[in-house]
Amino acid sequence: MSVPAVQGGLVVGRAPRGARSVTLNGVALPLTPEGFFLMGFDRDAENSASLTATLADGRKLDRYLAVKPGSWRIENVSANPTGGAKTTAEFQARRGAELARINAARAKSSLGNGWRQEFIRPVAGRISGLFGAQRIYNGTPGSYHSGMDMAAPTGTTFVAPADGIVTLAATDAFTLEGHLLMIDHGMGLNSAFLHCSELLVKEGDYVKQGQVIGRVGATGRASGPHLHWGMKWNNARVDPKLLIPAM
Repeated sequence: MSVPAVQGGLVVGRAPRGARSVTLNGVALPLTPEGFFLMGFDRDAENSASLTATLADGRKLDRYLAVKPGSWRIENVSANPTGGAKTTAEFQARRGAELARINAARAKSSLGNGWRQEFIRPVAGRISGLFGAQRIYNGTPGSYHSGMDMAAPTGTTFVAPADGIVTLAATDAFTLEGHLLMIDHGMGLNSAFLHCSELLVKEGDYVKQGQVIGRVGATGRASGPHLHWGMKWNNARVDPKLLIPAM
């Protein structure tokens, strides 16, 4: 799963033998018993990062990583900017509670090993939206696209790209995400699946790679049926396309 340091990418590293801690830009990273750690770089990450390993005797080893820039395009989307909310007032009234649930789900972190696996595509289909693209909704600029979209008919089943624990299963559709499913893969890495027509697992379930977990739909802010797959490592949004075999 390791890739070169690039905006939107993940890197699996291994600490020097005997290292007692590793930090990325001053923030401590969890280490496995074998010394492996995971790093993610946001879509808008700086062009360099500082990695420091502290050895058992107190010595520090510093390494600076060059972070390659991504290449982002503009995507025009014919969809209501407020998604499932009919008015701006309704959107504002509902959005706070939705974001609180999403943030609470992302705050949960397990010791799972799904992050170690080679991720698989959750559903076959045309890639209809790319990570990092600047979105224009009916002529109104929005935020950049935070995941990868895969077009498929409503009702098409999709599977877990790697092992993990379900941290959120929104049976009541959110304004933007619709029926949202989130899975924690361990080490701060999680997946989010948006716009589902049906969720086939519930919060707290442990899912295995390849297990059917939901059905594609067009709930929330969507111009047609598709599965949006977003990923975050801690606070960094990363590109799922970089983690799966070349298509």
